Amino acid sequence: MLRMWTALQARFMTDEDGASLVEYGLLVALIAIVAIIAVTFVGTSVDSNFDEIGSAL
Repeated sequence: MLRMWTALQARFMTDEDGASLVEYGLLVALIAIVAIIAVTFVGTSVDSNFDEIGSAL
């Protein structure tokens, strides 16, 4: 059992491809969250500007 654990541990410690994939996934998720927040904030601001312009006309 200990040999199997040591072999698995050695395999995963040298294989860093999965870590890179997880890091890229986290970056994409963070960028998506920031983009959604920015669109929400800018969307309400633009909506209020259109309302002001529409009422002025």
